Amino acid sequence: MTTTTSPDSVRPTLRTTRWWWVRHAPVVVNEGRCYGQTDHPCNTDDPAAYRRLAQILPRTAVWVTSTLRRTHETAAAIVAAGLPGPAAFPGPDVTVEADLAEQHFGDWQGQTYEALARQQAEAYHRFWLAPASERPPGGESFIDLMARVSRSIHHLNQRFVGQDIIAVAHGGTIRAAIALALDLPPESALAFAVDNISVTRLDHFPADAGGQGHEWRVNFTNQPPR
Repeated sequence: MTTTTSPDSVRPTLRTTRWWWVRHAPVVVNEGRCYGQTDHPCNTDDPAAYRRLAQILPRTAVWVTSTLRRTHETAAAIVAAGLPGPAAFPGPDVTVEADLAEQHFGDWQGQTYEALARQQAEAYHRFWLAPASERPPGGESFIDLMARVSRSIHHLNQRFVGQDIIAVAHGGTIRAAIALALDLPPESALAFAVDNISVTRLDHFPADAGGQGHEWRVNFTNQPPR
């Protein structure tokens, strides 16, 4: 007789790695244009929201960002909003991961969303810019993004096993992380809402010696700072 274990019965261990994904602050200088990997700054002018973020996130954690400045600026804003004294965030000393950058939209970057919708007509995706398999000229598909994000997550799970990881990243990156945790097909992953400065919490459980066991648990997605 085969028995299964409910995910609710899985308890954290010393080797459980806790991911706290934060989407970067809003980009307001793009003038309604697709920006993808264009390195725009972001607007972190919301002190109350960042104070609440600082209260939600763990004080002792590894900090990870992508190479794009909007993730660095968001991480810095969270740290600056941390409460003074013993509750303050240390650092952060940031690990920068190129594979956690947003999807590269190639020739679409710099075009308005309205123009892209007209050009693609029925192919325009209701939740994203294109179907998951479509690769813009000079860019990458969401499936390509999922592959590199998964590669980075597996690497970081090994490097920082048993720790909290605060990963300040992008909407597409966080959707890819959710897809990995839930073993979702790419199109289904695009249906997840990931708002600016929201938090998504995923736990990674290493398999046992026999290679068995639950690998991921999703605690919550897209939680606003409140």
